[in-house]
Amino acid sequence: MAAFLSSIGPAILTGLASVLVFGSVIFIHELGHFLTAKFSGIQVNEFALGMGPTLFSRERNGTKYALRLFPIGGFVSMEGEDEDSENPAAFTNAPVGNRILVTVAGAVMNLLLGFLVLVGVVCSQNLISTRTVLEFYDGATTQQTGLCEGDTIIAVNGRRCFTANDIVYEFARTQQGMADLTVLRDGSRVQLNGVQFSTYEQNGMQQLIIDFKVLGERKSVIGVLREAGLWTLSLGRMVVLSLTDLITGRIAVNNLSGPVGIVSAIKEATSAGLQPLFMLLALITINLGIFNLLPVPALDGGRLVFLILEAIRRKPVNQKYEMLVHAAGFVLLIGVMIFATFNDVTKLIG
Repeated sequence: MAAFLSSIGPAILTGLASVLVFGSVIFIHELGHFLTAKFSGIQVNEFALGMGPTLFSRERNGTKYALRLFPIGGFVSMEGEDEDSENPAAFTNAPVGNRILVTVAGAVMNLLLGFLVLVGVVCSQNLISTRTVLEFYDGATTQQTGLCEGDTIIAVNGRRCFTANDIVYEFARTQQGMADLTVLRDGSRVQLNGVQFSTYEQNGMQQLIIDFKVLGERKSVIGVLREAGLWTLSLGRMVVLSLTDLITGRIAVNNLSGPVGIVSAIKEATSAGLQPLFMLLALITINLGIFNLLPVPALDGGRLVFLILEAIRRKPVNQKYEMLVHAAGFVLLIGVMIFATFNDVTKLIG
């Protein structure tokens, strides 16, 4: 009984943190669609946060605002979005440029949220991490194989690094215990091939041990904004690279995670403090923004493809065919979600 009672606190904290993360990411995404539609003169029938039965609703100026039971999604229902409508304020009757703006606004708001969260994270740090090597730990393998104090790492394995986070991520993708580094040394560009790292094994993959510290610089308004912007681009690129690694088989498909895995990650981040939790929030919202712009049917990116085709052809694609494509994409996405959730549950049981 005592063990059960002691576990209630962390469980409630995880639940609240999960609602905060999912709610913030979904709300800001749908708010982007909603505001852009309103500014474009498109009739919005409902703006809902959550899915399932309605807990609370209020109608104002022809729009129903609703809070639904399950905090796992949300939607903006626009007049004529998925069917023909004679209403001049219907989505289908708006200029194609306005419809493109409405479609991409959700993802843009997710990226903006990620940037603002990262501004807060950078502000909470004592110093801003640079890419310049400050010192090595005792017996550092990288120092013995070419890396020197004062070197500024600008690329790892040929991929440009703009932040310290880029360097860490590229090291995590390196599987042979060595990496090719491009550094700035005394103002000159130097190529260091085959820099060796000590390694350890995690999830069946060889991971590098970073055996040096990087220099930190004092914060300034410009420095904070620059670092947050670069970090946003870095996390966005990380999402694309991770997806590429999954498709090419570089990362096993059983590493794919869904909502259950995200909640587990939120639990770990919450126990570690506010900064890891907000970092996870930034990663999730940037992930959603990038993922939604992919040209996949049923996603905003898939709808964007049809709108661009309409702009080029100067006439819309037959709505019947478009709906069939989106329906097939929706089924595919549900299948991926089920598979990811199965992976998460299997890991928890294991």
